[in-house]
Amino acid sequence: MLTAPPVLARAWLRAMAGLEALQPLALLAARLYVAKAFFLSGLTKIQDWDTTLALFADEYHVPLLPPEVAAVAGTTGELVLPVLLAFGLAGRFGAMGLFVMNIVAVLSLQDIPEPALQQHIFWGSLLTGVILWGPGRWSVDRFVAPSFLRSATR
Repeated sequence: MLTAPPVLARAWLRAMAGLEALQPLALLAARLYVAKAFFLSGLTKIQDWDTTLALFADEYHVPLLPPEVAAVAGTTGELVLPVLLAFGLAGRFGAMGLFVMNIVAVLSLQDIPEPALQQHIFWGSLLTGVILWGPGRWSVDRFVAPSFLRSATR
């Protein structure tokens, strides 16, 4: 059996503890980064509703939804879900909703430029992290979830 010298093992454990301590900051940064992108997009859509409707009618081909319904649903999602994500309130729910919206956005655009596609992939990767690991210690969920779960099991 191969064992590491005690000095190396302790150094490794300290390094891992340091990286673990950065996890809440990394999750917060990911949440805020993605939330900002989607929220600003939603704000742009409500600033000129006629253009938004035209985009959903001509440019975005959302499957199964009429353009007017897709415009309202998409804009609402872009304004509500990022707030949940940013605060980490129902963080996984917000991340899942934005993940679905991200996929629909990519699928609904006919000719998406490569840089835009890469941006959507990056957002999807960050959202996947929040979905898998939760919004982290620096979130409202961290404080609300324990009492919510206790009340749900009574």
